[in-house]
Amino acid sequence: MPEPVLTSPEKQVSAATLKITLPEKLKCTLKYEKAAWAGGANLVAGVDEVGRGSLFGPVVAAAVILEPGYRIRGLRDSKLIPEKKRNELAQKIREHSLGISIAAVDSVRIDQINIYHASREAMLLAVQQLLPQPDHLLIDAMTVEHDCAQTKIIHGDALSASIAQRRSSRRWSGIGLSASWIPRIPATIWRRTRDTSAPKHIAALRERGPSQLHRQSFAPVWLSTKPQEVLAFMEEEAALDESVVEVGEA
Repeated sequence: MPEPVLTSPEKQVSAATLKITLPEKLKCTLKYEKAAWAGGANLVAGVDEVGRGSLFGPVVAAAVILEPGYRIRGLRDSKLIPEKKRNELAQKIREHSLGISIAAVDSVRIDQINIYHASREAMLLAVQQLLPQPDHLLIDAMTVEHDCAQTKIIHGDALSASIAQRRSSRRWSGIGLSASWIPRIPATIWRRTRDTSAPKHIAALRERGPSQLHRQSFAPVWLSTKPQEVLAFMEEEAALDESVVEVGEA
């Protein structure tokens, strides 16, 4: 039996750090699109969701069919792109894609069937509404109940141009939806915390309780009246996420 490989403390990397840094090292290309085209597909759609980790509002999905003759430069995992650049890319995506579809599943449905199944449902709705209909789907880390051929790609938003296109257009839509809800949630601080369970958001939940738009099945929501130590570990993780976002947007 081979000896286990020991890692020195200075080389050990936490799972959270690996999750953040790995997409930065991946290269977004047309590798998966070319494989689908070579297999006979003509209309290849990238499919994914946004808002899976949010504490409130719907999960939003988009499906985008890439225009084969036009390459949009700068595409990658949208979480790594500053908001100004993301908006510019969203405009190019709308101009140079053969089809875009956006669908959402609301927080009530999320509480009924859980966020995983709600994400799949939103993605399926986006595909079903897409015109023209695709003949091959590239999906980030899962599949949907659709008849056409599908390729499940781990870290697809960082590896596939079609999925990255869809993420940028989808993230633009998700941000717009979140902004439209802010007037309905007075005296809370959602603008900087719309996508994650950030410390300010959790603090507002503790102080004022959840709104009707919050996902009541999510622990930080239904535990929002508990003492601070109950959510302390969530604050530590959220603080790390927020610092990475701020560095990326600097």
